[in-house]
Amino acid sequence: MKEMVINGVRVRPGQSINIDIAIARLPTHTLIDLPVFILRAKEEGPTVLISGGLHGDEINGVVTVKRLLEEEILSPVRGSLILVPLVNTYGFLSNSRTFPDGRDLNRSFPGSSRGSLASQIAHILTKEIIPQIDFGVDFHTGGRMLTNYPQIRVDYKDKKGVQLAEAFGAPFTLNSSMIDKSFRKEAFKSKKSILVFEGGESMRLDNQSVEEGILGIRRLLKHAGVIEDSIKEAKTLKLKESFWIRAKVSGIFIPTVSIGEQVRKGQMLAKISDPYGQVKVPVKNTSDGYVVGLNNSPVVNSGDALFHIGKIP
Repeated sequence: MKEMVINGVRVRPGQSINIDIAIARLPTHTLIDLPVFILRAKEEGPTVLISGGLHGDEINGVVTVKRLLEEEILSPVRGSLILVPLVNTYGFLSNSRTFPDGRDLNRSFPGSSRGSLASQIAHILTKEIIPQIDFGVDFHTGGRMLTNYPQIRVDYKDKKGVQLAEAFGAPFTLNSSMIDKSFRKEAFKSKKSILVFEGGESMRLDNQSVEEGILGIRRLLKHAGVIEDSIKEAKTLKLKESFWIRAKVSGIFIPTVSIGEQVRKGQMLAKISDPYGQVKVPVKNTSDGYVVGLNNSPVVNSGDALFHIGKIP
């Protein structure tokens, strides 16, 4: 098997080890580490990254990876697993997506050892983790007051990534272009595919998203030969295009469809009214598809994103 060295620690075949990579100290001088959990089989096989909490307020991903560890769901028979339950400790401590200076870790790659806190952690992931892996899954959620139905996002130009997404078997697979300075694009520069799982809402636990994430990881790792598992394959609905329906007026937002629901062109999806019941404006769908994202805010402003619709192929 190929040699694995992370943060100067050599991890041998058949070894399970936890590595704490020192990042920096809080203003209280409390040391902040990046805990990395590694499970290696004795037989040759792919090395897979499973990470959560790149954005500190996206708790569903943290819980998904935590459960994989604490319930000992994964036991590799070939290859290696690298699990990082919480990448952005700073955001987690402050219930924030970003770092104390407002920087987004997922827009900070490849990073620098002398840059901002976000840049330093991006540098660690770029230098210590990406070179080790063959592919990975990075767990995310929707934003504040925005729920995403469990889905995998992958750039359809990444043929290997699309195959991995099919093996993962999430309810939906969305075509999502890679964003400059993101973790996914930085890995792709090294020909490493990272799937982005989206499910639920930030700062709110969603059991369905956690369960779908665990099932998908099991299917993916079984497909890759990393684990032996009795789990069956699941078919994902591939959506090549998606779009947002936005509010044309401000007011009280009352959806009439549910997240994950199939909708038709011309169908009324919601009503927006004033607080006095004098004005009621319908929100209508513009294309056949599925509701893959939904705004949970009861009060919206003109221009706010209301529904993310994945178009039926």
